[in-house]
Amino acid sequence: MKNVLAVMSFADFSSFFAYDFVWYAIVVGVLIALCSSLLGVTLVLKRLSFIGDGLSHVAFGAMAVAAVAGLTNETWIVLPVTVIAAVVLLKTSGKARLSKDASLALLSVSALALGYLIYNFSGSSNLTGDVCSTLFGSTKILSLTQADVIFCICVSVLVIALFLVFYNKIFAITFDETFARATGVKTGIYDLMIAVVIALVIVLAMNLVGSLLISALVIFPALCAMRVLKSFKKVIFCSAAVSVVCTLAGILLSIWLSTPVGSTVVAADLVAFLGFSVAGRFLRRGKTL
Repeated sequence: MKNVLAVMSFADFSSFFAYDFVWYAIVVGVLIALCSSLLGVTLVLKRLSFIGDGLSHVAFGAMAVAAVAGLTNETWIVLPVTVIAAVVLLKTSGKARLSKDASLALLSVSALALGYLIYNFSGSSNLTGDVCSTLFGSTKILSLTQADVIFCICVSVLVIALFLVFYNKIFAITFDETFARATGVKTGIYDLMIAVVIALVIVLAMNLVGSLLISALVIFPALCAMRVLKSFKKVIFCSAAVSVVCTLAGILLSIWLSTPVGSTVVAADLVAFLGFSVAGRFLRRGKTL
């Protein structure tokens, strides 16, 4: 079998940009990357990096219910269920008998298992393909409608606006939640806001990378920026830039190489992380000389 790189010329590749679905994928991908990177820095610093896994698996279970119910627009089930799960996770993780990591593990494994079990009752003739697409986001990003793009734009604007308006509060609870609480900041409300917003982003991101790879969008850009920068604001900007560039590269490479979009985007994030790790090591070595 011939290598795809040898078969697809630049003319063939550029011809894809005549189709609306490619531009839909690019617009949605950039917005998802931007939103996830803004919240990623806070989640990494608060040691909640894997909250994306738990909530994404809940979203997977909700999508399975929507599939069994035969709904054409699954968002109206997935979105509220994921938001409710975020609130419940936040409340239960504060209990003495159930730590955050235990809550995430319980939620993640249960939702994933129940979701796959429910999918088996959907009557789909391509069960394996449906599950694989939901878990890894292989084709969904390339089958978006104009309504999906508009919905993504609206949610993204809401997420970015909330982050900008409450930037100082988010900064405070990220680095010293105890001190912020002592100064009168209602940290519970802002923690709840972050949990709800990340739930919104996860529902959007499932179309790009699927439920199993969402954490990569949250973690990798933030870790890349932290390898070379120390300022919170600079890390935010760098994380956003890395996330957008890697997502664009992943989408374009997936079209060129005919590879799954989600896996290609995550691979681009991994390459960026390795590059920033090397750069960070050289910077630290240069300071010690």
